[in-house]
Amino acid sequence: MADTIAFLHTAQVHVQTFERLTREIAPDLEVRHLVREELLHEARTTGTDNPMLAARVHEAMRDAASGGAAVVACTCSTIGGLAEQTATGGAFAAQRIDRAMADRAVRCGPRVLVAAALESTLEPTTALILSAAARAGVGVKPSVLLVEEAWAHFEAGDLTRYIAVLAREIRAAAVAADVVVLAQASMAAVAADLADIGVEVLGSPGPGVAHAVATLRASRTAWAT
Repeated sequence: MADTIAFLHTAQVHVQTFERLTREIAPDLEVRHLVREELLHEARTTGTDNPMLAARVHEAMRDAASGGAAVVACTCSTIGGLAEQTATGGAFAAQRIDRAMADRAVRCGPRVLVAAALESTLEPTTALILSAAARAGVGVKPSVLLVEEAWAHFEAGDLTRYIAVLAREIRAAAVAADVVVLAQASMAAVAADLADIGVEVLGSPGPGVAHAVATLRASRTAWAT
């Protein structure tokens, strides 16, 4: 149990990304993945303030942990808030992949630009930024950028075009920001294209995986003492 980490995804494309990131940080760990695309579809249709959706997300998190994972991280920012509220009975740690990113973002300055390709992601991510700021005792003024035209490219599997469209729109909007938050895990590659804009551009996969691994290693230590 102490050597297994699991991820709950809503897109198959994330499996390879999170497998690679975890192997780079902690090659000794067993990594498991559960893909439930229907959870994002439902969230986009009904919204996240839906008890039936919450129940299904919680069930999926417990399913992901059922093989003995000590940590389960949900990589979907739309349902991440529901996922981290999963009642685990102490059997595993339930996390959302973007919380570590948010904790870092609010320390970069008050003007936080939340960029997304899906409207359903904006409210949960903005709420997360405000929550992180409150926990850190800092003030923030989040603004949002929705790049709706990009999502069709993602759904078509054209990730190159997806990233290019996002980068173009974020570059223009970032002039009024202290930090850019890439609200969806699928957007992480945009950061490399925006390395020259003069503000930090944060994606969720790297910080989120590092936090999940750190949580697992801390649990190892606790069980060993």
